[in-house]
Amino acid sequence: MSLKIYLAGPDVFRADAKELGEAKAKICAEYGFEGLFPLDANVDLSNLTPFESGLAIYGADIELMDRCDLIVANMTPFRGPGLDGGTAFEMGYMRAQGKPVWGYTLDPRDYGERVEQPEPGWDVQKQHVEAFGMADNLMLVGSIAESGGELLREAGDPAEPQHHLSAFRKVIEKLAASQKR
Repeated sequence: MSLKIYLAGPDVFRADAKELGEAKAKICAEYGFEGLFPLDANVDLSNLTPFESGLAIYGADIELMDRCDLIVANMTPFRGPGLDGGTAFEMGYMRAQGKPVWGYTLDPRDYGERVEQPEPGWDVQKQHVEAFGMADNLMLVGSIAESGGELLREAGDPAEPQHHLSAFRKVIEKLAASQKR
């Protein structure tokens, strides 16, 4: 039985979301895994209010995650210095179930390096900026480390699908190698 992998990330917001999700699922299949992308749920949103649509998507994504054995998250910064909030939730949801968490980011810098700091160590809202040498919030990176997963940090252009696919393939290769131990 092949491992089912939940393919998390803000990829669902891209114009080429369906194609990118299919390409990631194909990479998974090359290594004997089954990749499940949030858009695979095919949620019928007709006759729903925007709020009801959001809840329907939420429920479908929860059901999809429940079917999976682990998660590979695109942790590339999204609309700010950190990863997508939905992806962060999905990582925590999977980790709370005891499932392994893996990830990649196309920004190799530490989180603190990406946050605007008018004064060293303090952001524009006068909040302390964590400096733990991690790619994102310590709870997110900690969920990967604690679960036995890995986080790949690689420089790339988030707008370029091939950069995502290259980094994603490297994560899947490492995951496949870890299964042979």
